Amino acid sequence: MRLILLGPPGAGKGTQAERLSKELRIPHISTGDMFREAVASGSPLGLQAKGFMDAGQLVPDDVTVGIVRERLSRSDCRKGFLLDGFPRTVPQAEALEEILADLSESLDAVISIEVPEDVIVRRLSQRRVCGDCGTIYHLETKPPAPNGKCNVCGGDIFQRADDSEETVRKRLEVYRLQTEPLIRYYEKKGLLRRVSGDSDIETVFEETFRVLERV
Repeated sequence: MRLILLGPPGAGKGTQAERLSKELRIPHISTGDMFREAVASGSPLGLQAKGFMDAGQLVPDDVTVGIVRERLSRSDCRKGFLLDGFPRTVPQAEALEEILADLSESLDAVISIEVPEDVIVRRLSQRRVCGDCGTIYHLETKPPAPNGKCNVCGGDIFQRADDSEETVRKRLEVYRLQTEPLIRYYEKKGLLRRVSGDSDIETVFEETFRVLERV
């Protein structure tokens, strides 16, 4: 299957993508992994991307699309793939269509994992991390020791700046601005499948798989 997975920060998209990839036996292709592989390979596009990333700038669409084209042309994508993090905008979605047309392929479905904003804010703003070993905690579902220390190594627990409530809400606003047009785009094409992410990991996975069985 050829799939795209959409979802806001905190929706559990990465976890679902990994499980779907294993179950369907297709590669999970995230934007971050693609960029890292391209940079490590030393390819012309990878070097271009590295220049922008080192300067703290967004990688332009033409470079990103070129890297996606190279990745989808590899042999492990012949039986399908799961795209995570691309496309982010309608122009990128249109570019993806051109890439797939050149490969004589097309998308089977676009899965949108949807979670209420307040649930996401609660999930992310209560996340904590050990500064020494990197173990991740959640004040509700996986709390650290009563003394506020890491259960694994005894290190200090802290909240990342990205997980403050104000920052989470800003990230969600950016996601909405970028992704709502994309959702409408795929909905008009009859490809969009909505899945509720407001549940435990197993329930979300089972619902997502049931949706895909009907594609």
